[in-house]
Amino acid sequence: MGLVPTPDGSVSSAVPPAAPPAAKPPAVTASAGPASLKAVDKDTTAGVLFGIGAYGLWGLLPLYFFVLQPAGAVEIVANRVVWSLLFCALLITVTRTWGVLGAAFRNRSVLGTLTVAAALIAVNWLTYTYGVTTGQAVEASLGYFINPLVSVLLGVFVLKETLRPLQWAAVGIGFIAVAVLTVSYGKLPWIALTLAVSFGLYGFVKKRVGPKVGAITSLTVETVVLTPLAAATMIFLAVSGSATLASNGPGHFWLLAASGIITAVPLLFFGASARRLPMTTIGLLQYFAPVLQFVVALAVFREAMTLDRWIGFGVVWLALLVLTVDMLATARKNSAARKLALREARTDT
Repeated sequence: MGLVPTPDGSVSSAVPPAAPPAAKPPAVTASAGPASLKAVDKDTTAGVLFGIGAYGLWGLLPLYFFVLQPAGAVEIVANRVVWSLLFCALLITVTRTWGVLGAAFRNRSVLGTLTVAAALIAVNWLTYTYGVTTGQAVEASLGYFINPLVSVLLGVFVLKETLRPLQWAAVGIGFIAVAVLTVSYGKLPWIALTLAVSFGLYGFVKKRVGPKVGAITSLTVETVVLTPLAAATMIFLAVSGSATLASNGPGHFWLLAASGIITAVPLLFFGASARRLPMTTIGLLQYFAPVLQFVVALAVFREAMTLDRWIGFGVVWLALLVLTVDMLATARKNSAARKLALREARTDT
């Protein structure tokens, strides 16, 4: 989930530098009139709406896994991949982009990058589904709370960016939170950390390839890459008698079959969002998913939260609060700079 979806678009900083580039729009000059500035604003707004849609759907995903019982994590993920391929084929047909899809497969750079993305999202799906179906949805939600901090670290170690003081503080608090939760769980919260790292890297990889392929094409290539293994898994489960797809009634069959749409739609939203927004904004929007997941885990699944776990989560939320304050301060500077540029453009015209 999501991780984010990162998840498709122009390459932009995982961490905004001191001199802000909001969604990395083209530099505004005196010749850039109000129309071009409005186009940038419209694109950013669309990116935010797509992001909210993606993370909102991912936040409610545990409820879907709950009704799929007794299907296990491996069967659910295998079905998600295979049925997603059918949905993607339909989308490619409707949008008449088979030629674009073929070009993506012929481009070794694109195919290689999306293969990496496919592997990362497969790890993310398996880990998340395993966590939810084994009564560890709270820890799964923790992974997506941590993910914005992973985006910040990607900016440091991959993009070689320099963090501002508040960003360093947020990362430091995040490490303290992981230490507290490790003591609480009696082990390293590997589900949370795997989810955070896999989806953070997925988002980064998708943004690198975003300018070359659209969201539908990108998702289709990833699905095609994963389908042989997923289909083989479904066949193995059926032969071994452990598959539930055809043995639990038509309702269960169609619920599993619907996993193609339920999987593809938020990923498409995520890809469309990542094409328009920097990773920092995506990280901010991602709070929607873990908040919903956390509420579902407590209110619906009735998972236990001990005092030390509440403390650990509280430290995580403190880190996110610090990171959010820094992001909002940067956004205000961005807004002021854009308004000034708009006034100058109007004066010149």
